[in-house]
Order: sequence, then structure tokens, then C-alpha cells
Amino acid sequence: MAHPSQLGFQDAASPIMEELLHFHDHAIMIVFLISALVLYIISLMMSTKLTHTNTMDAQEVEMIWTILPAIILILIALPSLRILYLMDEINNPHLTIKALGHQWYWSYEYTDYEDLMFDSYMIPTQDLQQGSFRLLEVDHRMVVPMESPIRMLISAEDVLHSWAVPALGIKTDAIPGRLNQTTFITSHPGLFYGQCSEICGSNHSFMPIVVEAVPLKHFEDWSTTMLTA
Repeated sequence: MAHPSQLGFQDAASPIMEELLHFHDHAIMIVFLISALVLYIISLMMSTKLTHTNTMDAQEVEMIWTILPAIILILIALPSLRILYLMDEINNPHLTIKALGHQWYWSYEYTDYEDLMFDSYMIPTQDLQQGSFRLLEVDHRMVVPMESPIRMLISAEDVLHSWAVPALGIKTDAIPGRLNQTTFITSHPGLFYGQCSEICGSNHSFMPIVVEAVPLKHFEDWSTTMLTA
């Protein structure tokens, strides 16, 4: 959950998000070192009138400033490709959930169960309980078992939407007539908030996402309650 005046990412709640945070720190450090070097060279050129004539036509210098950027790009690309393949990898999911975007709410269907589906609407401000988050709380949360691979099938019924939960490292477009797939594992129990991240009409800001990760025993009790309700 983000907090006021936060500059960085939210705390990671899935292994993929932890990898993304590590890659972000890795890339930012490279950018910082390059920026510091360029700033030093610019300040050096502006503060001295001396010119090194030996470097005006030096093949060695040209080779260095050609090869060094290539090496830097490889150092950025390799971990990036690794994470990209990890995000696309789906190995024997324990649960499959279909999320369908509407104007302006989400509906969820647990496809491993015969009749477990519900709509998830934002709770209006006047109906919020004390301590709830305005514009983020919903009447029916998407409950998942923690430490279990979850496969999400995401689509839309009317216009473009985007199912995004920053703490889980997920942002997948919901496109009418197309079924997109993603996967995640929650590393600890908790509530993880997200919102539609594709402008989808006048009430785009009012279709939040709430993922509730619970132990497996609690998930079984919840699913039994929902099926018998």
C-alpha cells in the first residue's frame, strides 16, 4: 500500500516484484554512475582552458567510447530478459481466476469451481467503514491462497481496461475479444490494492482492485461459504 509523499515503489508482495525492484536498483546505479561521469567531464571542460592534443585523434579513445556503452547495455539487458521470461513462466497453477473488466467494475470467476463468481464494485465514500481507504475499497475482494501459484485470465466486455496491482508486480491489459494471461504468487498474507490503469471512460477512477491473500485453510473456508451462500 502506497503512503503519502512516497517516492519509490510499494513493498514487494511477490517474488516477481522483488526481482523488479532489484533490477530497478541495478539500472538506477548504472544511470547514476554514467550521469556522474558525464557531469565530471562537462565541469572539467568548462573549468580549464587546456586541451589534450593526444586525445584529439586517438583510436584507443574511440574504441573505448564505442565498446563501453555496448557492455553497459548488455549488463542492463541480461537481467531484464531474465525477469521477462520469469514473468511469462506458468508452472502448474494451483488456482485459475478470470477477471473481466466492465464499465466500471470488475467481475471475477474462479474457473476451478463450478459456480464461484461475483462482481466487485467500489464502495461509495458515504458507505465506507472507519479505517477503509477511499476510492480503493470494494464490496467483494478477490481472495487467493498465499504462497500458491495463481493464474489470471484477463479480458474485458466493453472497452479497454487494465488489471494492475503494483505490490504484486502485475499490469495486464484487458482487451475485448482477447484473453490475456499472467501469473503471480503472494509471499505473505495481506491486502493488496490496485486500480484500472487504462483510461476507460468517465468513471475510470472508480473501479479499484483488492486482492486479499490468506492462508490455504482460510481460503477453503471462504470458498465454501461463497458456494453455499
